[in-house]
Amino acid sequence: MNLKKNLGRGMVALAALVASFAHAADKAILFENVIVFDGRSSERARAPASVLVVGDTIQAISAAPIEPPAGAELTRIDGGGRTLMPGLIDAHWHAMLIGQSLVDAMTSDVGYTNLRAAQVAEATLMRGFTTVRDMGGPVQGLRRAIEEGRFPGPRIFPSGAMISQTGGHGDFRLPHEVPRAANQGLSHTELTRTAAIADGVDEVLRRTREQLMLGATQIKLMAGGGVTSIYDPIDASQYTLEEIRAAVVAAENWGTYVTVHAYTSRAVQVAIEAGVKAVEHGQLVDEDTVRLMAQKGVWWSLQPFLDNELANPQTGANRVKQLMVAAGTDRAYALARKHKVKVAFGTDILFSGDNGELQNARLASLERWYAPGEVLQIATGNNGALLELTGERNPYGKPLGVVAEGALADLLLVDGDPTADLSLIKRPESSFVLIMKNGRIYKNLLP
Repeated sequence: MNLKKNLGRGMVALAALVASFAHAADKAILFENVIVFDGRSSERARAPASVLVVGDTIQAISAAPIEPPAGAELTRIDGGGRTLMPGLIDAHWHAMLIGQSLVDAMTSDVGYTNLRAAQVAEATLMRGFTTVRDMGGPVQGLRRAIEEGRFPGPRIFPSGAMISQTGGHGDFRLPHEVPRAANQGLSHTELTRTAAIADGVDEVLRRTREQLMLGATQIKLMAGGGVTSIYDPIDASQYTLEEIRAAVVAAENWGTYVTVHAYTSRAVQVAIEAGVKAVEHGQLVDEDTVRLMAQKGVWWSLQPFLDNELANPQTGANRVKQLMVAAGTDRAYALARKHKVKVAFGTDILFSGDNGELQNARLASLERWYAPGEVLQIATGNNGALLELTGERNPYGKPLGVVAEGALADLLLVDGDPTADLSLIKRPESSFVLIMKNGRIYKNLLP
């Protein structure tokens, strides 16, 4: 008799749980009279349409009136002929490293780092960036808080700690910490999981597997010299073919991929031979290397690094390296277009001391090389396709960066036509009258 009672109670509880899920899914938002930019092409639709969002998903898009699900808790939004487009995606972001200075990142308490990162995350979402691909830093706690709805911010695809060789782009140790004795502890940036120093195949395997264990959706490896790093020249190639391949195999065994920080032809060619699927930066590569990227289908995550007011401030030797990269940026974009390489967009804002306010302006600066609609396509549909390289490690399971049936409902309602006037993107506080992520409205300026 007790067994029957318990089973009965269990069935009642299960029915209540199913009912609660059904109720949540029945919440619907219907956008009417909107001009859709779908992220899959560089053109905006010609005629108004309606877009139905149910739960976290775009359920229907139609030029004809859409009938909402029966019994749905419906909210109607009159777009007034405004543009409805996908949320923006930043494919090279550092949520934990933007709000601080370099010295802070090397020394500050992790609690402070997380609080500053939370401020950055909210500001990022309010600029219309609904997803970021985080390219290094201890972002897992922030990501969890955002996923649980405890704090507003973009969806995060984390890399975890940046894996670097000794003296490489991710080695932030001070000179007195070198050489490291066998019994010496980890440095501050290693303890905070900002970077992981690994030399040799075995160490690279270990550090790669650790990041995957902690939830990395892709692996970031330093394969060449950098601008902001202390020790390495910009033309240095880092890691051997065997070391990079070890990371690639470990990532592929986990169902995902490796991307590399690299600027030069040699560094990029070794990485491609090792099997990486994406390259970050690459402003100093030659045409043969770009041709190889196109042949192998490697993604090129390019940043509009120019010597202008949008550049990360640098001094001394780092300033010299910065100018070398800026001098190669025009040629890099020209070669990417010529050889039809798959291009992604990322800002790579570092140590700015603010909340990343240059993010939208850096995106708009792509107009130097692309038409406005092409810029938007890169930052939405293209970047969404890049995220799909995570395969089984993609925790979301639905397309991102597009306005399409079945895609996640990350949407911006723009007051104007950004495919004709890209400067609208630089004014998100007034241009983006509505911001939706995952079917939830985070900003709405409409009456």
